[in-house]
Amino acid sequence: MQKVGLLLGGCVRLWKSVRMASSGVARRDPLANKVALVTASTDGIGLAIARRLAQDGAHVVVSSRKQQNVDRAVAALQGEGLSVTGIVCHVGKAEHRERLVATSIKQALRIRRIGKPEECAGIVSFLCSEDASYITGETVTVGGGAPSRL
Repeated sequence: MQKVGLLLGGCVRLWKSVRMASSGVARRDPLANKVALVTASTDGIGLAIARRLAQDGAHVVVSSRKQQNVDRAVAALQGEGLSVTGIVCHVGKAEHRERLVATSIKQALRIRRIGKPEECAGIVSFLCSEDASYITGETVTVGGGAPSRL
């Protein structure tokens, strides 16, 4: 039985490495050196998004309207070894939104350069992956922050 367990464990590790190689995933932390602001991120979908971004290497700033919710989410995510901070933010209040953005290392929205083919290929790979399994019939604009109309 022990040999079967070892064999299955080896097969699982091999399958994961083949799957990663075939999906083009070459980096462990694709969001390293990035900061992600996630509003309404102390529960449900927002918390799941914050967790995933942090697992992928980003420093995540979680937010909610209530300090106790922020504290609980930050403690849970930091308890998982993730890089996260939190701030109270009611997105309906301009001063809260401004404080949230000021919290993050502020950048211009428009990249102001021509995109690289690899930057377009990355979103296509994502949309073909299991990570995008719940996305259907959407239009994704890869435009470096430039306004666009379809």
